[in-house]
Amino acid sequence: MDTKKYSLPDIEGTIFALESIIPSLPRFGRRRAFYLIRLGTWRFDHYIQSGSKEQLDKSILHLVEAQLLSVKPTATSILLFHILVNYLFCRLVKFKQSDDVESCVKYLRYLRNQRCQLEVTPHEDVTLNLVRALEIRVELNTCDIKEDIKEMTILCRELLNSDISGSVLENQLLSLPIAFDNLKIVPNMLPVEEVLDPLIEFFREAIVRLPYSYHLSLALAIFLAHRFYQNHSIIDSEEAITILKKILTFPSDLPQDHRSQFQDAALAGIAGISYRRFSLSNMPEYLEEATFLSRVYHSSASRDHPLRPLLSQRLAYLTEQREIEFGVEEGRYRDPDVFKLPCLSSLAASITDPNSSISDEQWEQHLRALDSMKHTDDIAEIEEAIKYCRLVLASSHCVPSLEHRNHVKLYVALGSLLFHAFRRTGKLEYIDESIAVLHDGLKTYDTPDDRFTLAFGGVLSLTARILQCQQKEDVDELIQIFASLTNDDTRLGPSYRFRFSYAWATLADCFGHPSLTDAYENVFKEMQDYLSYAPTLESQHYRLVSMREGFQDLPLFYASYQIKKGQPRKAIETLERGRALLWSEMRDFRTSTDQLRAVDPTLAAEFEAINKDLEQVTMSMAPCGNMETESIKVEDSWTTDPFSHLVAKQRQFLGDRNKLISRIRALPNFGNFLEPPSFDVLRSAALHGPVIIINHCMWRSDLLVLFRDSLSLITTTHDFYRLAIELGDRLVNARKHRRLESKEYGRALRSVLQSLYELVGKPVIEELRKMKIPEQSRVWWCPTSVFCHLPLHAMGPIPSDDGVTRYFSDIYIPSYTPSLSALIASHKPQAEGQTFQKPSILLVAQPESLKHAIPEIWTIQRLTTTVTSLISKNATPSSVVEGLRHHQFSHFVCHGKLEEGKPFNASFKLSGGRKLTLLEIVRSQLPTAEFAFLSACHTAELTEKSIPGEALHLTAAMQYCGFRSVVGTMWEMADQDGQYLAEDFYKSILSSDEPGVPYYERSARALRDAVKKLRSKKASLERWVNYVHYGA
Repeated sequence: MDTKKYSLPDIEGTIFALESIIPSLPRFGRRRAFYLIRLGTWRFDHYIQSGSKEQLDKSILHLVEAQLLSVKPTATSILLFHILVNYLFCRLVKFKQSDDVESCVKYLRYLRNQRCQLEVTPHEDVTLNLVRALEIRVELNTCDIKEDIKEMTILCRELLNSDISGSVLENQLLSLPIAFDNLKIVPNMLPVEEVLDPLIEFFREAIVRLPYSYHLSLALAIFLAHRFYQNHSIIDSEEAITILKKILTFPSDLPQDHRSQFQDAALAGIAGISYRRFSLSNMPEYLEEATFLSRVYHSSASRDHPLRPLLSQRLAYLTEQREIEFGVEEGRYRDPDVFKLPCLSSLAASITDPNSSISDEQWEQHLRALDSMKHTDDIAEIEEAIKYCRLVLASSHCVPSLEHRNHVKLYVALGSLLFHAFRRTGKLEYIDESIAVLHDGLKTYDTPDDRFTLAFGGVLSLTARILQCQQKEDVDELIQIFASLTNDDTRLGPSYRFRFSYAWATLADCFGHPSLTDAYENVFKEMQDYLSYAPTLESQHYRLVSMREGFQDLPLFYASYQIKKGQPRKAIETLERGRALLWSEMRDFRTSTDQLRAVDPTLAAEFEAINKDLEQVTMSMAPCGNMETESIKVEDSWTTDPFSHLVAKQRQFLGDRNKLISRIRALPNFGNFLEPPSFDVLRSAALHGPVIIINHCMWRSDLLVLFRDSLSLITTTHDFYRLAIELGDRLVNARKHRRLESKEYGRALRSVLQSLYELVGKPVIEELRKMKIPEQSRVWWCPTSVFCHLPLHAMGPIPSDDGVTRYFSDIYIPSYTPSLSALIASHKPQAEGQTFQKPSILLVAQPESLKHAIPEIWTIQRLTTTVTSLISKNATPSSVVEGLRHHQFSHFVCHGKLEEGKPFNASFKLSGGRKLTLLEIVRSQLPTAEFAFLSACHTAELTEKSIPGEALHLTAAMQYCGFRSVVGTMWEMADQDGQYLAEDFYKSILSSDEPGVPYYERSARALRDAVKKLRSKKASLERWVNYVHYGA
């Protein structure tokens, strides 16, 4: 009978009548069961119309009694059981009583397994209801949640393979992500393999049937993201991001507001995954991706979006990291709201019931509030934040729904606030408590992720206490932390690993810790990875300068330590590994593959190709890093900005190249391919004459003289380090505040040269004479630190018996080399065979701005060899580079220009405001180049902000791109000297009779002789000291 057409008073009247009849019926019998069923259905209809739970409860009781009266299974009893289960299910869905959930699950399982001819409730409906019942049981947490989710997954797969409609199926499948959300908040329930794996496989199948379902695609992406958060699988993160991007382009008939909700969720997921990917690895490609995607999401979020504060904070952090890592200032996000301090009292008041379930978003709000306190220097506000953090931490232990990692974050936040208070007050008790808090965290949480997070958070506090108290226990603990952090390449990128390696080595050196050798080796291992984190030479140089102390001092410290241990050969290897890093990287890209080609031509071709690709990226100009996203629509392509694209290409090429290197090293006799050169290789740099290496270090300084068959160690006085710095400062200050041609500058330079002789020249000359090196022999200087700025070639005057004034270059023929490897390369025979014919010369000149350039130009053009002239407007950057490729010698007569802090922008000034930059020169490959005479200012000068050991100047650039020998200038040159110096230089080099000696190897002697003639013309000291020779 259909009761729905009756009004509530009619239903109540019928119920009253049935209640009057039933007591008069026999206790057992069919009639009583019949009337109980009628009464139960009328009461259920009353519930439907009134919502009265009392009526529903009585309805179920009546049906239970009627069911008990049905002893034998009949069609009526089967029908009754179906109705009863449906009523129980209805009460479960509405009121979620724990007793009902167990009964429903039990009865629905029974109905699924007991199919009969009279199937009152379709099998698919029973399955749908069982899935819903299990979902509620998961929500109530009354049983094994993981097992329930597994069963739900099996049931949903059955529904997926049925004929059920798509909309019903979609709604039912959504019970799985809801159940999973309940599983996440259960303490110690981290579902990886047991639950997540089957869910992911199932939803992959589901979206094949419903490919444009927002809900199902979003659910799959969420499951993949959670698995990525737990096992850090990049494959999972990639799949999740791909799915979320597809959601943004789905065709849909949904209302715009509904579609916007899904798009917002997809953007949130993409931004969150990319941010987590970067925070896990600190890799540059993930920094770029996270910055771009976070900016896209941020630009689409309204000012009142609930996640706007979190997005702003993340974006500020990411763009700050971008500037720190790459020097990219464009696109830096600065939102004053990010630095606005929160009202801690109102936030503290919100934690009222410690047993309440607080959402992840609310805990994120607390964590953001704590993080924002780092922007205040007010100790009262910091103290308030410490009290607030203690309250939040205490409350968090009473909230089982709080994610495990957020507990750990709170320990770190409290430790950081206490350290912040110490920095403002200097009170040691803050540091003591900070360390104690982090130790408490380590006692409570012991997973690898927890230990990493807490150890990372304790570095600053331990460092501060060591500086204050110098306790051995703290030193041992911090070194143990550094060792674990630097070996953790899954959680830390190259940037942090290098910084911690450097800190470890410095700490171990200061305290004489037994781990010192391991620390030094570790930092050298991380050095190249740290550099290659950045995609271009410019950004790599920025990273060098940002860690100036590490790159400038560490090789010197380690070498001095090795010398102290009696290992001078190891010290030379160390100094070579730690200098001219950028040039070494570039030189590796042009490594000869002749030997490899003879063994494996295909592998050699692959290696050459990847080197070419990587060199092209590395030597490109870093594009603007601005990420303007105001006009980006979510449907647009996901192409990042040019700098990010460059980062992605470089990382891909680096990965491919490293795989090829591994394959090459697996070949017989190629095990050391591209490994740092050994001493036995480096000593070949002295085949043509001694090489003097100066290790200028605060711990101890030494002079190492490398001979063809031996190595001499010259120890220095205790004040050597200080005196060298004073000399450098004296020369730099004189150049800053005095005109180069002034008498004051001349006196300062003369004093420096004389002191330099006493400090370096005298012991070196004594050692050379002791080793029977004849006067007028070639010698090379390979300086470090401040000595890279000092004119070692002109030390003196040297005392003599005949009263003749002599300088170092009068006794020996001096040259410089930025590294031993560079010198070895400059002596290697050319691939096409050595030629001893007179070289052709390319003349590049800009006479318009140089008063005395014309006579110098005429001097070069009159030489007795082939001269090609590119003068004034004919000298364009492209024509000059092309000319360099086809001439053995090159002579530049123009202005040289330095840019402070930007060595790759150093340039030769050409006509019409054009310039040929150092970077353009470096890009060139010049197979026939032999010698370059740079008659221009500053061509061998380092700017103050440069790292001396990197030798980033025009002279070194010419040497790198193929020139075996180069003449440059240490500062501004007097252009009137160019004519006379060039005339005497080329007369010497072209007319000298040295059989079997290439012309470029005659250039050092020719320069020395030409400078001596310039001195004889009474040229001032600074004019002739200015000229230096690099290379063979």
